[in-house]
Amino acid sequence: MAVTSPIIEVFADLWCPFTHVGLRAVVEERDRMGRSDVPLRVRAWPLELVNGEPMDFARARDHAADLATQVVPGLFVGLRPEGWPTSTLEALATVEAAYRKSASLGEQVSLGLRDALFEEGRDLSDPEVLAELAEQYGVPATTDADRGAVASSLEEGRSRGVQGSPHFFCGDEESFCPSLEIARKEEHELTVGLRPDALRQFLAGCLA
Repeated sequence: MAVTSPIIEVFADLWCPFTHVGLRAVVEERDRMGRSDVPLRVRAWPLELVNGEPMDFARARDHAADLATQVVPGLFVGLRPEGWPTSTLEALATVEAAYRKSASLGEQVSLGLRDALFEEGRDLSDPEVLAELAEQYGVPATTDADRGAVASSLEEGRSRGVQGSPHFFCGDEESFCPSLEIARKEEHELTVGLRPDALRQFLAGCLA
């Protein structure tokens, strides 16, 4: 009987600061475990459709500041209002086009687009910016099928009980943002911390 290779799936949006940190932590720990052969499949969880409106820059800025201050100093250096996308749908379709070419390219583009947004301040809703990034990574032209895959991913995520961005699945394991502890002290104040033991436990369970 053939053995099915594991895959780490995560439903996430591009403009979620917690995902920017969470994906990096998962990839780092996966590679530290010597399991870089296990692909990271980043599925679309478009928050503008989930919430009925685009993500507010001020909210993202505050969350990024909490993360940079409390757990990841040095990240989010390029976050700026003039580079904030009005939509991530076409960028998410670009990620789907990358995965259509290969799993490794899809993972690379998923991480790279987040770096472009949060570290370089590039507007992922600008067609020229997105085209330049796609050319840089060698992503094939986005098709209607890729855009359809974004909508399909949203429906699948809902059916699987996705709580938010990022929500991870691997084998029989699932976890919402396993690398971070997020607690709200007051209405506009978050306490954020890393959870390395929880992340290791999650990955050990699904990659065993």
